[in-house]
Amino acid sequence: MKMALVSVATIFVVASFATFGYASDPSPLQDFCVAVNDTKAFVFVNGKICKNPNMVVAEDFLFRGLNKPGNTSNPLGSRVTPVTVNQLPGLNTLGISAVRIDYAPNGLNPPHTHPRATEILILLKGTLYVGFVTSNPADPALKNKLFATYLHPGDVFVFPQGLIHFQFNVGKTNAVAFAGLSSQNPGVITIANAVFGSDPPIDPVVLTKAFQVEKDVIDYLQAQFWWNID
Repeated sequence: MKMALVSVATIFVVASFATFGYASDPSPLQDFCVAVNDTKAFVFVNGKICKNPNMVVAEDFLFRGLNKPGNTSNPLGSRVTPVTVNQLPGLNTLGISAVRIDYAPNGLNPPHTHPRATEILILLKGTLYVGFVTSNPADPALKNKLFATYLHPGDVFVFPQGLIHFQFNVGKTNAVAFAGLSSQNPGVITIANAVFGSDPPIDPVVLTKAFQVEKDVIDYLQAQFWWNID
């Protein structure tokens, strides 16, 4: 079992670092630029402010905890544990990040997009139904195309940058996956949360026309609590 975990972890690391060559973030102009807490900064930059290199320590490049299962006790039955620049400051300017995703039986990572990153997902345990949908085709007579399949332990699947995608645990046991993303801060837009749970809410007139449903349907959806599993 230990050797199996090591092998999967090795695949995960290699796959994650392979995204360096295709990272969506700008290339670094120095060896590293460890992020500092800039929440109180008066000047905002595209990324994070760099820590003084003379003050950088090994712990700036270290994150512990991806061996621990995420809490899936929520209506969606899944939990994402991110390792982006917000959790690991050494990722700043390096164009890469990672996540662990835990799924209870019937757990769902709902349709969402990463506006700044391609994602490569590796299934460690369980069985997932996964897929992504293409952007609007040039021909208005055509529909957006779904690419979907079933994953088993050791399988790898890629979700192209910006496209809506999902993962659903179709097995009877818990599932675990790891993913590498080609941005230090890939961002997440969960479709249902953004459309029906925005603050302030989108005018129901807009959504009623967009979805071609009655206003009471939109009112019901906007009244729900939309979970964030990150």
